[in-house]
Amino acid sequence: MTDALKVYGPVAAGLLILLIITMRFIAPPPPMELRFAAGGVDGQYYALAERYADALAEHGIQVEVLETAGTVENFALLKAGDADVALLQGGIASEDDRADLLSLGGMFAEPFWVFTRASPEATMAMDFGDLKSARIAAGAIGSGTRAMTERVQSEWGGNWQPIVPLSGSAAAAALRAGEVDAAVFTASVEAKYVQDLLTAPGIQLIGMRRAKGLSMRDDALAPLVLFDGVVDMDRNIPSRDTELISAIAQLGVVDTLHPALQSVLLEAAESIHNGGTILSRANSFPDATRTDLPLSDEARRYYRNGPTFLRRYFSFGWANFLERAWVFLIPLLALLIPLVQMAPPVYRWRIRRKIYVWYNDLHELERRGFDASDDRERQSVLADIQAMQHEVGQVDVPVSYNDELYHLRSHINFVEALIARQALKTGST
Repeated sequence: MTDALKVYGPVAAGLLILLIITMRFIAPPPPMELRFAAGGVDGQYYALAERYADALAEHGIQVEVLETAGTVENFALLKAGDADVALLQGGIASEDDRADLLSLGGMFAEPFWVFTRASPEATMAMDFGDLKSARIAAGAIGSGTRAMTERVQSEWGGNWQPIVPLSGSAAAAALRAGEVDAAVFTASVEAKYVQDLLTAPGIQLIGMRRAKGLSMRDDALAPLVLFDGVVDMDRNIPSRDTELISAIAQLGVVDTLHPALQSVLLEAAESIHNGGTILSRANSFPDATRTDLPLSDEARRYYRNGPTFLRRYFSFGWANFLERAWVFLIPLLALLIPLVQMAPPVYRWRIRRKIYVWYNDLHELERRGFDASDDRERQSVLADIQAMQHEVGQVDVPVSYNDELYHLRSHINFVEALIARQALKTGST
């Protein structure tokens, strides 16, 4: 056991030293904390951000969900470095945003809902462009709905009434009370205030006649059709196919975000956003093509190949370590192979050396015994041989080497017998 430790111990120590050196030179591990800019605590973005936080917590990544006023503030937080990732409404990114930020793809469609009070003048043929003189509730400054409204108004051109800064349930209540003429929302079809207005008496949803044209001008916008009766077949809501424009919400990230974190965010996105709704088929999202920010290199790789080979078989932590270390593992293995191959011969040499070192002494004793000039000197040699036999008997070697040890002991006995016969011959003479 002692010999094995003396041989294999340095090998293990060498391996440890090489691993430590490797760890110092490989790429740094990803941070295990993320700041996620979401939206208001009662909004869809915040609820989705919490689902991302739960998904990443399974990999030991702590996510801080930041309450914000909406997409415009989310853009600002990302650019200022105060957030690492954010849900962003599509269609409102500026050139500066495109220069500084990256996207992991479109995650879900947020229709641009336009509701008005039903009246003889407001027929189902009304289009968004007919609302220039209307009082429109379209969210506070900094919200995605307001930014989208201003974007669409600018596309239509002309002079519009000032926007009323109400959003969500407050805007829906103001429309039903007659305090505004129209209310617009950029929200999921599952939003409660959208569901309420779709079925509310005296309220009508108007379409977006130029939805296809708008989508051709911006990849982050997509046309959608709310089909006849899809909301409520019994009550026939809506009463005809209604064409809408939708902003594709995307997952925006800072350009310095570690690729491994981008990949694990995309893994979470697949499970969170790939279900279907009454507006989109299952597996329509995430979508690499519907974004107005540049797609990150890691996202391109992920959409093309999916999770990395190692990630398919290892946990996030181990896969990330191996992916960072593989460049150094090949030369490390090249060094270890001869080192490990050398250990067994060295071990055998150390064991056999315990045995073979006695042969020099035995040969010397044999020479002294034959060259002895008197019996007293030969008796001294025989005493030394017997002492050697005793010492060899104390040598501890593995069982597999016992045959060589017993060969040595038999050779010692042979030399002892030769010297003894030499002594008898000399004495008789």
